[in-house]
Amino acid sequence: MTEFIPNKDNIQETTINNYKMPRILKMIALRGLVVFPHMSVSFDIARDKSLYALNKALEKDEQIFLVTQKHASQNDPAPKDIYRIGTICRIKQVLKMPGDTLRVLAEGVERAEIESYQSIKPYFEVALKEMPEDTSDPLLVEAMKRIAKENFEEYCRYDTKIVTDNFANINIETEPEKFVYAVGQYIYPKEGDRQKLLATNNLDKKLQMISESLVQEIEILKIKKKIDNRVRRQMDKNQREYYLREQARAIHEELGDGDEDLMDYVKKAKELKLPEEAQEKIEKEVKRLQKMSPTSPEASVSRSYIEWILDLPWNKTTQDNLDLKRAREILDEDHFGLQKVKDRILEYLAVLHLTKTLKGPILCFVGPPGVGKTSIVKSIARAIGRNFVSMSLGGVKDEAEIRGHRRTYIGAIPGRIIYHIKQAGTINPVFLFDEIDKMSSDYRGDPASAMLEVLDPEQNFQFRDHYLEIPYDLSKVMFITTANTTEGIHPALLDRMEIIHLSGYTEEEKFEIAQKFLLPKQIKNHGFKDVKIEIEPDAIYQIINNYTSESGVRGLEKNIAEVCRKIALEIVEENKKQDEFIITTQNLLDYLGAPKYRDHEISKEDEIGASTGLAWTAVGGKTLTVEVTLIEGGKGDIILTGNLGDVMKESCQTAISLIKARAKEWKIDVSAFGKTDIHVHVPEGATPKDGPSAGITIATAILSAFTKRAVSKDIAMTGELTLRGKVLPIGGLKEKMLAAKRMGIKKVIIPKDNEKDLTDIPQSVIEQLEIIMVDDVSSVFQNAII
Repeated sequence: MTEFIPNKDNIQETTINNYKMPRILKMIALRGLVVFPHMSVSFDIARDKSLYALNKALEKDEQIFLVTQKHASQNDPAPKDIYRIGTICRIKQVLKMPGDTLRVLAEGVERAEIESYQSIKPYFEVALKEMPEDTSDPLLVEAMKRIAKENFEEYCRYDTKIVTDNFANINIETEPEKFVYAVGQYIYPKEGDRQKLLATNNLDKKLQMISESLVQEIEILKIKKKIDNRVRRQMDKNQREYYLREQARAIHEELGDGDEDLMDYVKKAKELKLPEEAQEKIEKEVKRLQKMSPTSPEASVSRSYIEWILDLPWNKTTQDNLDLKRAREILDEDHFGLQKVKDRILEYLAVLHLTKTLKGPILCFVGPPGVGKTSIVKSIARAIGRNFVSMSLGGVKDEAEIRGHRRTYIGAIPGRIIYHIKQAGTINPVFLFDEIDKMSSDYRGDPASAMLEVLDPEQNFQFRDHYLEIPYDLSKVMFITTANTTEGIHPALLDRMEIIHLSGYTEEEKFEIAQKFLLPKQIKNHGFKDVKIEIEPDAIYQIINNYTSESGVRGLEKNIAEVCRKIALEIVEENKKQDEFIITTQNLLDYLGAPKYRDHEISKEDEIGASTGLAWTAVGGKTLTVEVTLIEGGKGDIILTGNLGDVMKESCQTAISLIKARAKEWKIDVSAFGKTDIHVHVPEGATPKDGPSAGITIATAILSAFTKRAVSKDIAMTGELTLRGKVLPIGGLKEKMLAAKRMGIKKVIIPKDNEKDLTDIPQSVIEQLEIIMVDDVSSVFQNAII
């Protein structure tokens, strides 16, 4: 094979500006091939006329004109059988093939049109004329370029055979014509379509032609892909899967494995006497497993699902111990006080003893932190001999935490209710939902709504977890919930529960709890086996009053634990061989440091424009001071500060309006209101405050400021105020009374309509407080203002 390479140095480079197109060029008529400008093409020639034309062009280092003949079957085409428009090409390489054939590599330079034939024999020689100037609209060209680019990118996504690297170096923005010819050379299989593209003059029309062809090809590829997928699925369903299953079954039969383990699942399900629907579900899953490869991911998912069903307690129960005397002893042993709560629990157990069913309301213990809500539920479980499980609902936002995930998700598991039932091992445990008021919702669902089914005795006998997909009986579970307040609980959920309030402990109750429960517990926890630890009664009271300020006993327990830690440090570090440690009021400072709270956080003297109120919070009752200052020379503005809520702001407005309306009754100059600004402030501005119960407290402070008469420091009050001066009842009376006693208040003013609530207050508290019941604000002022 011989290679001929033309002298490229003598071949003129074609550019738009400085290339002068030759008028006369040798011509070769190609069969079935259209050459585009900027494109390289390889073709073979064997006809004498074509060989002669090529040799003449090479001798003179000329470019050659390549044009397509209309009918490829013609061996010696006449001018009428040849298209008029072709491409002027540069000859890059010529290879001599076996026989009389030459292989030519040529590169298209630009288009040209045959003006006349100068010679037909012994070779074609033609006179050429330049193509007409492109008159495309630039804006239209820009639009068509973008359309063509988008269509080509979509076409590449469907045509997996296209070699995108061939187009990587072509920028449609700077070389649109080159892009058009490159795409046309790929998508046009017929020479007629290619010739039409070559003959088109304006660039916008070429881009439009390419875009339309690409859209058509995309649609064809979509249909082809759809048909291919359909055929492939049909083949997989009818042939491939059948063949593989048969092959897998034959292998398992030869090895003798697989089916024996799977049949154990069915056998165990029958032994457990599962419900009919659960039995059918397991048998169905086993049949699916028999058709699967043991190593497939789907097989492990199915096995996990079956094992979850079999591990659940479907019929296993614990025998209830409904001896009420024993239950009372256990409750008294574990908790001091809380008599009302204990009585309600015993009533609940008595009904269970008679009916043998739990179709009663769900108990919900509501109270401040540290009063024993969670621990009393554990005592209930111990009293009746049931297993105990708990689930904290604080911060739960996802419904899947309750109902579980569907098996379509990777890594799906049952919800936490089913999980804890499995942990309990029986179908009748005591199940505690802790902090039910702390649930919230987001885009993943509302767990509170999912809890409606769980806590409804009419529905929970067929609770459906999303993972199990079969009903599970929760009707035998004793559900108990706890919360700090009912405000955050869903109304429909609240309706399904019986609320039992656990109020704060009195000082005497805290003392008894510390002596009987907290101190022995901490002595045991700190390993004092051979050492006697004693805290004198006065020291315990000092810890309660000066180191804690709470409704519960959690802070009290922490302080006792701190005392025990300091004693442990003395024993180990100082190597003290002391058999007894006694904590007194004198050495308590050495163990706990300076007191955190004063004995009584009330004013030391009677003050003008300041009164003490009683407030309820989620952590118990507390006292608050309302301060009023009058600013003379003002415009009668009302200034309210202290982080007050809307309801409390309205109470301030009501109190001011009442004082204005009755100004003469209390000998106040009415004109003073128009030229005096009234500033009402409630200290501890970082703490939000709201509610109507501070109405009489605000009114008392305002009247004191205007009359220049002081308010007694020993008196605290609570009650809602109306514009007519009526005092309306309030809530949380027990917590407020305990707070008053804790702060050293001697007299408490309460609404007369709250007299019925005094039965809930310990007698020791009532005996230490002078309780004044009022129904009109005049009585408040008479008792409070000196």
